[in-house]
Amino acid sequence: MKKMIIAIDGYSSTGKSTLAKMLSAHLNYKHINTGAMYRAVTLYAIQKKWIDDSIGFDSIQKDKLIDAIDFLEFNFVVHKSGDCYLYLNGKNIDIDIKSPLVSKYVSVISTYSVIRKKIVKIQRKLGVSKGVVMEGRDIGSVVFPQADLKLFITASIEVRAKRRHNELVNAGIESTFHDVLENLIMRDKFDTSRKNSPLIKVKDAIVIDNTDLDIGQQLDLVVSLLEKK
Repeated sequence: MKKMIIAIDGYSSTGKSTLAKMLSAHLNYKHINTGAMYRAVTLYAIQKKWIDDSIGFDSIQKDKLIDAIDFLEFNFVVHKSGDCYLYLNGKNIDIDIKSPLVSKYVSVISTYSVIRKKIVKIQRKLGVSKGVVMEGRDIGSVVFPQADLKLFITASIEVRAKRRHNELVNAGIESTFHDVLENLIMRDKFDTSRKNSPLIKVKDAIVIDNTDLDIGQQLDLVVSLLEKK
């Protein structure tokens, strides 16, 4: 099979990352979680105290963050376990970027057009050699509109909130189902209404509603789609 670019877009907490991870392992492809890159930028801003949570969204020092992106190094590293982790400037931040505070601000920071343009440029470099499964919000529409296979993943908001809450609990991160649900509602609004690269389903994307599907069924479905290609 020729090497391809596989674009997986969809709403937050639909299991895009799990599907992308399993598919990349099945194909021996690189897995790139573009949403994690925006989370990394948000985490960096929090660490640098360019966000003051006591003030809220108005406290974000956007200009400092925009300038800093040029000096950030993103690497997706596959460990012996087969899992792929994001390293920022040489440090594994995979757990840190899942914190509720990062979740609160990432959808706002990802709306800044200059930040998105810089991150998209980095993403294209990461996937230019093909043999990649790239997931996010605008892969099929903006980053790689020429992708060989485009998927759009969705699920009910209640199921998504339950999955996300369980993920946080398993990671030892304190949260409530209600807070997770409210955060997802907010993120959906930001993702679909932002002026720059909103979350959309492109015409040639194949929709997978996984509300009632387990990950094995999803993987089988995608593999069958690839075999047809």
